[in-house]
Amino acid sequence: MSRDEIVAIVDEQNNVAGSVPRWKMRAEGLPHRATYILVFNTAGDLFVQKRTVTKDIYPGYYDVATGGVVLAGETYHASAARELEEELGIRGVELRQHFDFYHTDDGNRVWGRVYSCTYDGHVVLQEEEVESGDYYPLEAIMKLSDREPFTPDGMYVLRRLLNETRI
Repeated sequence: MSRDEIVAIVDEQNNVAGSVPRWKMRAEGLPHRATYILVFNTAGDLFVQKRTVTKDIYPGYYDVATGGVVLAGETYHASAARELEEELGIRGVELRQHFDFYHTDDGNRVWGRVYSCTYDGHVVLQEEEVESGDYYPLEAIMKLSDREPFTPDGMYVLRRLLNETRI
Protein backbone atom coordinates (compact mmCIF):
# COMPACT_ATOMS: atom_id res chain seq x y z
CA MET A 1 0.00 0.00 0.00
CA SER A 2 1.38 3.33 -1.03
CA ARG A 3 -0.39 6.56 -0.22
CA ASP A 4 0.62 7.78 -3.68
CA GLU A 5 -0.75 4.84 -5.70
CA ILE A 6 -3.36 6.03 -8.20
CA VAL A 7 -6.87 4.80 -7.36
CA ALA A 8 -9.93 4.61 -9.61
CA ILE A 9 -12.68 6.98 -8.44
CA VAL A 10 -16.30 6.11 -9.30
CA ASP A 11 -19.73 7.75 -9.29
CA GLU A 12 -22.88 6.56 -7.50
CA GLN A 13 -23.54 4.00 -10.26
CA ASN A 14 -20.00 2.56 -10.04
CA ASN A 15 -18.83 4.13 -13.32
CA VAL A 16 -15.20 5.24 -13.38
CA ALA A 17 -15.17 9.03 -13.04
CA GLY A 18 -11.44 9.65 -12.73
CA SER A 19 -8.42 8.79 -10.63
CA VAL A 20 -6.52 10.35 -7.74
CA PRO A 21 -3.70 9.38 -5.37
CA ARG A 22 -4.81 7.10 -2.55
CA TRP A 23 -4.12 9.78 0.11
CA LYS A 24 -6.51 12.20 -1.62
CA MET A 25 -9.22 9.53 -1.95
CA ARG A 26 -8.98 8.88 1.82
CA ALA A 27 -8.70 12.57 2.79
CA GLU A 28 -11.78 13.54 0.77
CA GLY A 29 -13.77 10.33 1.30
CA LEU A 30 -14.13 9.81 -2.46
CA PRO A 31 -16.09 6.81 -3.73
CA HIS A 32 -13.81 4.09 -5.09
CA ARG A 33 -13.69 0.39 -5.89
CA ALA A 34 -12.25 -2.39 -3.77
CA THR A 35 -11.98 -6.16 -3.84
CA TYR A 36 -12.86 -8.54 -1.02
CA ILE A 37 -11.50 -12.10 -1.17
CA LEU A 38 -12.60 -14.64 1.41
CA VAL A 39 -9.94 -17.35 1.66
CA PHE A 40 -11.24 -20.72 2.85
CA ASN A 41 -9.30 -23.92 3.39
CA THR A 42 -10.72 -27.30 2.35
CA ALA A 43 -11.99 -27.83 5.94
CA GLY A 44 -14.26 -24.78 5.48
CA ASP A 45 -12.34 -22.52 7.86
CA LEU A 46 -11.87 -18.88 6.87
CA PHE A 47 -8.59 -16.96 6.95
CA VAL A 48 -8.81 -13.97 9.31
CA GLN A 49 -6.10 -11.35 9.34
CA LYS A 50 -5.29 -8.66 11.85
CA ARG A 51 -4.54 -5.39 10.10
CA THR A 52 -1.48 -3.41 11.10
CA VAL A 53 -1.99 -0.24 13.11
CA THR A 54 -0.51 1.75 10.21
CA LYS A 55 -3.39 0.96 7.80
CA ASP A 56 -5.16 4.09 6.55
CA ILE A 57 -8.60 2.73 7.40
CA TYR A 58 -9.66 0.37 10.21
CA PRO A 59 -6.12 0.17 11.68
CA GLY A 60 -5.60 -2.77 14.03
CA TYR A 61 -8.97 -4.32 13.17
CA TYR A 62 -9.52 -7.96 12.32
CA ASP A 63 -10.60 -8.61 8.74
CA VAL A 64 -12.28 -11.66 7.22
CA ALA A 65 -11.42 -10.52 3.69
CA THR A 66 -8.15 -10.03 1.91
CA GLY A 67 -8.21 -7.31 -0.72
CA GLY A 68 -7.92 -3.63 -1.29
CA VAL A 69 -8.54 -0.69 -3.56
CA VAL A 70 -8.75 -1.08 -7.32
CA LEU A 71 -6.06 0.97 -9.02
CA ALA A 72 -6.66 3.24 -12.00
CA GLY A 73 -6.91 1.17 -15.19
CA GLU A 74 -7.23 -2.09 -13.24
CA THR A 75 -10.16 -4.52 -13.37
CA TYR A 76 -11.74 -5.93 -10.22
CA HIS A 77 -10.41 -9.39 -11.09
CA ALA A 78 -6.84 -8.18 -11.67
CA SER A 79 -7.01 -6.23 -8.41
CA ALA A 80 -8.23 -9.29 -6.49
CA ALA A 81 -5.42 -11.46 -7.86
CA ARG A 82 -2.82 -8.76 -7.12
CA GLU A 83 -4.05 -8.13 -3.57
CA LEU A 84 -4.21 -11.85 -2.76
CA GLU A 85 -0.61 -12.30 -3.83
CA GLU A 86 0.62 -9.11 -2.11
CA GLU A 87 -1.10 -9.68 1.24
CA LEU A 88 -0.94 -13.47 1.62
CA GLY A 89 1.47 -14.70 -1.06
CA ILE A 90 -1.31 -16.70 -2.73
CA ARG A 91 -1.32 -16.99 -6.52
CA GLY A 92 -2.71 -19.26 -9.17
CA VAL A 93 -5.97 -20.07 -7.36
CA GLU A 94 -9.44 -19.93 -8.88
CA LEU A 95 -11.29 -16.80 -7.76
CA ARG A 96 -15.06 -17.33 -7.58
CA GLN A 97 -16.99 -14.08 -8.04
CA HIS A 98 -20.07 -13.65 -5.84
CA PHE A 99 -21.66 -10.17 -5.77
CA ASP A 100 -21.07 -6.42 -5.87
CA PHE A 101 -22.20 -4.10 -3.09
CA TYR A 102 -21.96 -0.50 -1.94
CA HIS A 103 -20.69 0.30 1.56
CA THR A 104 -20.47 3.66 3.26
CA ASP A 105 -19.43 4.78 6.72
CA ASP A 106 -17.27 7.56 8.18
CA GLY A 107 -14.89 8.52 5.38
CA ASN A 108 -15.30 5.29 3.43
CA ARG A 109 -17.48 5.05 0.33
CA VAL A 110 -16.70 1.91 -1.63
CA TRP A 111 -18.11 -0.26 -4.40
CA GLY A 112 -16.90 -3.75 -3.54
CA ARG A 113 -16.75 -6.94 -5.54
CA VAL A 114 -16.64 -10.15 -3.52
CA TYR A 115 -14.64 -13.24 -4.41
CA SER A 116 -13.75 -16.41 -2.59
CA CYS A 117 -11.11 -19.07 -3.07
CA THR A 118 -9.93 -22.27 -1.47
CA TYR A 119 -6.30 -22.54 -0.39
CA ASP A 120 -4.43 -24.99 1.83
CA GLY A 121 -0.87 -23.91 1.11
CA HIS A 122 1.63 -21.78 2.97
CA VAL A 123 0.59 -18.16 3.62
CA VAL A 124 3.17 -15.37 3.53
CA LEU A 125 1.90 -12.25 5.30
CA GLN A 126 2.72 -8.80 3.93
CA GLU A 127 4.20 -7.32 7.10
CA GLU A 128 3.38 -3.70 6.17
CA GLU A 129 -0.35 -4.48 6.05
CA VAL A 130 -1.00 -7.73 7.93
CA GLU A 131 0.10 -8.11 11.55
CA SER A 132 -1.03 -11.73 11.90
CA GLY A 133 -3.52 -14.22 10.53
CA ASP A 134 -4.84 -17.76 10.67
CA TYR A 135 -7.77 -19.94 9.65
CA TYR A 136 -10.77 -20.07 12.00
CA PRO A 137 -14.09 -21.93 11.99
CA LEU A 138 -16.95 -19.60 11.04
CA GLU A 139 -18.61 -19.99 14.45
CA ALA A 140 -15.40 -18.88 16.20
CA ILE A 141 -15.18 -15.81 13.94
CA MET A 142 -18.72 -14.75 14.82
CA LYS A 143 -17.98 -15.12 18.55
CA LEU A 144 -14.70 -13.21 18.24
CA SER A 145 -16.46 -10.40 16.33
CA ASP A 146 -18.65 -9.83 19.41
CA ARG A 147 -15.54 -9.02 21.48
CA GLU A 148 -12.99 -7.57 19.03
CA PRO A 149 -13.18 -4.90 16.32
CA PHE A 150 -13.70 -6.32 12.82
CA THR A 151 -13.90 -4.27 9.64
CA PRO A 152 -17.60 -3.47 9.14
CA ASP A 153 -17.50 -3.96 5.36
CA GLY A 154 -15.75 -7.32 5.75
CA MET A 155 -18.34 -8.57 8.22
CA TYR A 156 -21.14 -7.39 5.93
CA VAL A 157 -19.54 -9.39 3.11
CA LEU A 158 -19.22 -12.54 5.22
CA ARG A 159 -22.78 -12.40 6.55
CA ARG A 160 -24.25 -11.76 3.11
CA LEU A 161 -22.21 -14.52 1.51
CA LEU A 162 -23.29 -17.00 4.18
CA ASN A 163 -26.95 -15.98 3.74
CA GLU A 164 -26.94 -16.11 -0.06
CA THR A 165 -24.50 -18.81 -1.04
CA ARG A 166 -23.43 -22.34 -0.38
CA ILE A 167 -19.66 -21.96 -0.22
